[in-house]
Amino acid sequence: MPVARTEPRSLSAEQSAQIQRIQRVGAYILLVLASAAFILPLLWMFTTSLKSSTSVLEFPPRFFPNEYHWENYPNAWTAMPFTRFLLNSILVTVLSVLGNLISCILPAYAFARLRSRVRGVMFAAMLATMMIPAQVTLVPRFLLFSQAGLVDTYWPLVLPNFFGTALLIFLLRQFFTTIPQELVDSARIDGAGELRILWRIMIPLSKPAIATVTLMSFIATWGEYLDPLIYLRSTEKFTIPLGIALFRGEHDDQYHLMMAVSMMALAPIIVVFLGAQKYFIRGITLTGISGR
Repeated sequence: MPVARTEPRSLSAEQSAQIQRIQRVGAYILLVLASAAFILPLLWMFTTSLKSSTSVLEFPPRFFPNEYHWENYPNAWTAMPFTRFLLNSILVTVLSVLGNLISCILPAYAFARLRSRVRGVMFAAMLATMMIPAQVTLVPRFLLFSQAGLVDTYWPLVLPNFFGTALLIFLLRQFFTTIPQELVDSARIDGAGELRILWRIMIPLSKPAIATVTLMSFIATWGEYLDPLIYLRSTEKFTIPLGIALFRGEHDDQYHLMMAVSMMALAPIIVVFLGAQKYFIRGITLTGISGR
């Protein structure tokens, strides 16, 4: 006898809502655990910066100190010329971000809107440069800047950013392709040139992508340690990362002051990221919409 097939029962509205509720709770639990994995080390560093020199070495360690020593921050800042290091980092970071914006917006617009037979080949060649490790070009770049007499200056730290960064060009190009072509065509009919189209149409409509590029360039430059270590010789020209390394060499047993200096060095990145978080997330999201 043939076996009768049973049709699967459809879930009721209440059951579907309960399943969605369980999935939502599970997603929130995973997000909380993932956030804690990133936030707890930062909180530990902050609480350590407020401990005394003896409580840092206590065993078992305490997460929160018995007494909060806020004087660790001014003591750590004045132990080295960190004000000078801060000004140096600001100068290098501002020039580097400016160089990335100038050198990345122009080729990104060209790859997105200008027509050429070799555009695809050139775009693929540019993306291929992302696969070259930075260590491969480290020695040739040093020899180049050394022969040019630019060692112990900020030029080796700033000048490469004025020649474009493949990842940032790619992000901007992806965002530019999401802007309707009709706007560009109407501007061309009105007699606008390519630079005017870029300045009047593309850049005002690309603020999320530009904010993303600015933030990524800022974070990469502010925390850069290897290049300043290679090119800078004079202590008065050191940036914040080199200043922290110098502080660690002279105060290697004062962990509370080390954490205080690290928190102050990290503060600008946190402030900038929180201020540009909305534009950063929107820029990262929209750069992946277009696959052209």
